[in-house]
Amino acid sequence: MDEVIKTITAKTGISEDQARQAAQVTVDFIKTKIPPMFATQLDRLLQGGGSAPGGAGAIPGGVFGH
Repeated sequence: MDEVIKTITAKTGISEDQARQAAQVTVDFIKTKIPPMFATQLDRLLQGGGSAPGGAGAIPGGVFGH
C-alpha cells in the first residue's frame, strides 16, 4: 500500500496522511464490489505479497492499471 500512497502523494500533491486515507477509502470501496476471494488477494497484493507479475493470480496491469 505504501507504493500506492507514494503515487497518490506525487500525483496530487496532498499530504501522506491524506493519501493514506484516500487509498484506504478506495480499497474499502473496491472490496464491497468484488467477491471475497478477490478481496483477500487485494489485501495480499497491497501488503507486498501476491504473485509475480504475469503469474497465475496476478492482476493484469496492477491494481490501478499501472
